Amino acid sequence: MSGCLLEVAANSVASVLAAQVGGAGRVELCAALELGGLTPSQATIAMARERLRIPLYVLIRPRAGDFLYDELECEAMRRDIETCAALGCDGVVLGMLDAEGDVDLPRCRALIDAAGSMGVTFHRAFDLARDPRRALEDAIALGCERVLTSGGQASALEGAPLIRELLAQAAGRIAIMPGAGVTPGNLAALAVATGAREFHASAKRQLDSGMRHRPPLLTDMQGGELRSDEEQVRVLVQALRSSG
Repeated sequence: MSGCLLEVAANSVASVLAAQVGGAGRVELCAALELGGLTPSQATIAMARERLRIPLYVLIRPRAGDFLYDELECEAMRRDIETCAALGCDGVVLGMLDAEGDVDLPRCRALIDAAGSMGVTFHRAFDLARDPRRALEDAIALGCERVLTSGGQASALEGAPLIRELLAQAAGRIAIMPGAGVTPGNLAALAVATGAREFHASAKRQLDSGMRHRPPLLTDMQGGELRSDEEQVRVLVQALRSSG
């Protein structure tokens, strides 16, 4: 499908480089993919920025769990956004809800103001909103470039009907980017089912550990790292190009 873009959720500098070589159109840099993604370190952001030729967006999420944040967490997110701006990042990925499940407009505006000229993606906090159609209008009012969503389901393919409805509602005012469970095996079907033009995937695999010394009672601490895989990215890009 011509004109489509694959964004890769990359959890390290090595993952960022694999995404770029594999043909990704944009990177969302994060840490702790196993927790759904958290804000990476300043050093990781700086090293990725130095090496990337494609757009770099950074996830702004201070902890795992819900998207209801207190003042200290909001200040931490604001400072992380300021760091991203100072390092020359292209954008940030953020989102906040209030206790009732609506987009927290005042706090989101404060973070978006801190982003300045950087682009903004509203992340999958969107999928926990009580009314996705209202949440979409809120993201548009905030000036976000896109919404990352699984359509409120465990995977984007399962949520494809709602994603398609959201695209119709958006009417070109904002991009709708399906993400969650996106693989080379289902990307073409997802593209057809949703009509979306941007897609989000981690394209990750677990590396074998290089450790030879492995204490038998601590096996949960001895796995190799999760890393975006260049070949998986390449196959995803090819699947996207052939879907049209």
